[in-house]
Amino acid sequence: MKDTIRQLIQNALNQLVNEGVLPEGLTPAIQVENARDKTHGDFASNIAMMLAKPAGMKPRDLADKIIAALPADPQISKVEIAGPGFLNFFQNTDALAARLDAALADPKLGVAKAGAQQRVVVDLSAPNLAKEMHVGHLRSTIIGDGVARVLEFLGDDVIRQNHVGDWGTQFGMLLAYLQEKPATSDELSDLENFYRAAKQRFDESEEFADRARGLVVKLQAGDAECLALWQRFNEISLSHCQKTYDRLNVKLTPADVKGESAYNDDLANVVTDLKAKGLLVESNGAQCVFLEEFKTAEGTPLPVIVQKAGGGYLYATTDLAAVRYRSNVLKANRALYFVDQRQALHFQQVFEVARRAGFVSNDMQMEHMGFGTMNGADGRPFKTRDGGTVKLIDLLDEAQERAYALVKEKNPELPEADLRNIAKVVGIGAVKYADLSKHRTSDYSFNFDLMLNFEGNTAPYLLYAYTRVAGVFRKLGKDFSEVEGQIQLAAPQEQELAARLAQFGEVLNNVAEKGTPHILCTYLYDVAGLFSSFYENCPILAADTPEQQQSRLRLAALTGRTLKQGLELLGLETLERM
Repeated sequence: MKDTIRQLIQNALNQLVNEGVLPEGLTPAIQVENARDKTHGDFASNIAMMLAKPAGMKPRDLADKIIAALPADPQISKVEIAGPGFLNFFQNTDALAARLDAALADPKLGVAKAGAQQRVVVDLSAPNLAKEMHVGHLRSTIIGDGVARVLEFLGDDVIRQNHVGDWGTQFGMLLAYLQEKPATSDELSDLENFYRAAKQRFDESEEFADRARGLVVKLQAGDAECLALWQRFNEISLSHCQKTYDRLNVKLTPADVKGESAYNDDLANVVTDLKAKGLLVESNGAQCVFLEEFKTAEGTPLPVIVQKAGGGYLYATTDLAAVRYRSNVLKANRALYFVDQRQALHFQQVFEVARRAGFVSNDMQMEHMGFGTMNGADGRPFKTRDGGTVKLIDLLDEAQERAYALVKEKNPELPEADLRNIAKVVGIGAVKYADLSKHRTSDYSFNFDLMLNFEGNTAPYLLYAYTRVAGVFRKLGKDFSEVEGQIQLAAPQEQELAARLAQFGEVLNNVAEKGTPHILCTYLYDVAGLFSSFYENCPILAADTPEQQQSRLRLAALTGRTLKQGLELLGLETLERM
């Protein structure tokens, strides 16, 4: 709807330019916002105030002329001037009802992508292998998954890339320890303890550390024995990761893994090609790229080191090889990197070097989708009581157990299998939604009591809201698809719910553009609240006429489908009853 209004305003401005009211060459960004107070319309624009000065007119006088020049549109019932010169647009409720009827008949709920469809690489999760996933991997995994799902729903061709840390010094340490203490597969299944023991040996023994470094060199040189042991570590570690992804209901598979090791053979080429472009400078024996726009506080240029003095490569080298692969081989139009925002400078530098070196096509977008940290109650990064990292799988186990206790207390009569299933959906959903509902760039404090609350902007509240809609149809023995008639918007609560439902496509396009799932969370919370008000004030099963009942059932069905689809795009499962 906002796009329609923007186009109407643009047409009016073009006419005013032709009439000489406005000067030629104006290219204003036409802003259309949702009106806060529905008595002042549904949408508002400040375009008259923006253009009043170049037009040499008072804002309200220019607003009058814009309204007079606006083409008629069946979706707009009237336009009024408010305050110093705002244009307030009122939706035609009959046209709105027709749009919702069309959305209900559409498998995609009337949602379409705002721009051209793209091929998008989504870099997400990226745990370090040879260790189990910890809570620090949650945000990259679920925020990246949510945005990838939305992009796919809008029709983009999405390629997930799990850029796991499967190469480097830590593997030499692990291989040396495995040689020293041969382990069975069962012993290796506890990767955390094996890693801790190997790290202790590395820190305590210089002889062990030297041997570990030597094994890294052998591994990188392709030694068959080292490669076989390395492969074994990776397989065990990836199986741990996959179990966690499955528990989280995240769309990542082994086929999406493209680790650091995958680019190993191209690293020397990256350095050679940067040298050929005249971008490399030797500094203390290391090969670096210096970019004028990146400087220290003292004003000295910051280096992007691509090869150490000893010949080794760094993260920047691997990331340059990866971005080149994503442009040249995967043919991406857009690459989104869901990585901790503390890596912002690293990605700004890598993207700029890639651009200057011609490693990416001119029109490829590279975006670092940075995120804040998940903290404990003390406001510091989440840790165990003894200060260690919290395994992600342990956190999910606790969430399910807490949800089980809560659900059993509310519904002690339910069969055990039902209780366990509800606990799984509520527990995992609560952890994910608590994270996704916060702005991506914000830090947040992890709190089980808040996230498992059935009131407020939480997963339990939204899951319950969906079951409430499903319950209406269960009483009738009908499915959401089994409703006839047409939507009629008479009561204010019907109109408010309808107007918000009509914004689903706009919200999803916003999430896709900005990589911010919290916008979708806020939307679903609003829809659930508006449905509650509609449900209490507009009787459905006890409606006055059959036509009114059908209309309200259709509105309820669209609400149910929107909530279910929205939660699914966030990676949350739903329940038909709780």
